[in-house]
Amino acid sequence: MSANLRETPRGSDAERTDHRMQDMGVRARRAARRMAAAEPGEKNAALFAIAEALIQRSDTILAANARDVKEARARLDAAAIERLELSAARIERMAEGLRQVAALPDPIGSLTDLNFRPSGIQVGRMRVPLGVIGIIYESRPNVTADAAALCLKSGNAAILRGGSESLHSNQAIAAAVARGLTDAGLPGDAVQIVETSDRAAVAAMLAMPEYIDVIVPRGGKSLIEFVAENARMPVIKHLDGVCHVYVDDDADRDKAVAIAVNAKTQRYGTCNTMETLLVAEAAAERVLVPLAADLMQAGVTLRGCAATRKLLGPEIAPAGDEDWAAEYLAPTLAVRIVADMDAAIDHIETWGSHHTDAIVTENVTRARAFIRAVDSASVMVNASTRFADGFEYGLGAEIGISTDKLHARGPVGLEGLTSQKYVVFGDGHVR
Repeated sequence: MSANLRETPRGSDAERTDHRMQDMGVRARRAARRMAAAEPGEKNAALFAIAEALIQRSDTILAANARDVKEARARLDAAAIERLELSAARIERMAEGLRQVAALPDPIGSLTDLNFRPSGIQVGRMRVPLGVIGIIYESRPNVTADAAALCLKSGNAAILRGGSESLHSNQAIAAAVARGLTDAGLPGDAVQIVETSDRAAVAAMLAMPEYIDVIVPRGGKSLIEFVAENARMPVIKHLDGVCHVYVDDDADRDKAVAIAVNAKTQRYGTCNTMETLLVAEAAAERVLVPLAADLMQAGVTLRGCAATRKLLGPEIAPAGDEDWAAEYLAPTLAVRIVADMDAAIDHIETWGSHHTDAIVTENVTRARAFIRAVDSASVMVNASTRFADGFEYGLGAEIGISTDKLHARGPVGLEGLTSQKYVVFGDGHVR
């Protein structure tokens, strides 16, 4: 979808798409005002009602999904089909996800940092919704329900544009969302799905800052790049997941092996999977030899620096700059032996994507130095990079992961979909 967005023709069809998107924006902005004022009980009731509507409409959703899968088999690989395909169990998991979000604390309206000033006024900050969130995503139709849940719980409205390959599935899920909202007395327009595969709809969304407050792209790198380059509103995003595990001189061998194997093999196609392994020279023979054996036994192809190949053997393919920068999303791993922790940090800062990086060490001083020096959204000590996830962090769910420093960083949950405003309490105070 994303690579050809720049070729979108302009003309009467595109103008009609622009008009439809503007209408969606007007309705979303109106719904956002109602959602910002909704009580926690109203929002939770809507989430439970949506969960029930998903279950009640599961046959309709599965039929729509079967149509998408049938049409997609000729152009998508097996992994993409697996992400696209729904089942009764997956629909139940979507419903359970909505119930779990309903159980989370409501961030909206909370007052923090209240303090009296010398003037006598009391100043604090209140958490408030962002407004209207636009989400552009590919393949996974469960994102429709997940995104709706997080946006609604955080008091926002949402405009969702899924991939063309999941159009019918997304429409069926969105119908259940709308039903749940209206059953709970909230506006059905609080969550709207773009019901066209026309690529002009994406361009139109990105040009609507008066209606959409923030855009969240979820998908391939080309889609995210296009959104980041063309959006006229803030974007919550990450482009790459070039994640590292550094095995320090003082690493426990068994911990290092377990962490690195998990970080690479637990799932290959995720943004928090390790793509480069860095090993301190003093620990290489003790740790890298058994670790490499376990990785290769698991089916991982290693590509190494000269020192790595000298230690492990010439059958290891040589690694170069393109490997240090690679997000493989596959059973391939770049391996580099470095002099020490400072060299590892230099490598991470040069080649990393500021997503997730880990150190394995028993040296507390070195661990603290590593987490201070590595400028990534998540930094781990003696833990797998695969923990960089909203659910694992206790956020309940996530809308995505951000490697930016403003406005959210790391897994973006409910709080990441809010902002703050100052509130002042007085009793006739004047300046």
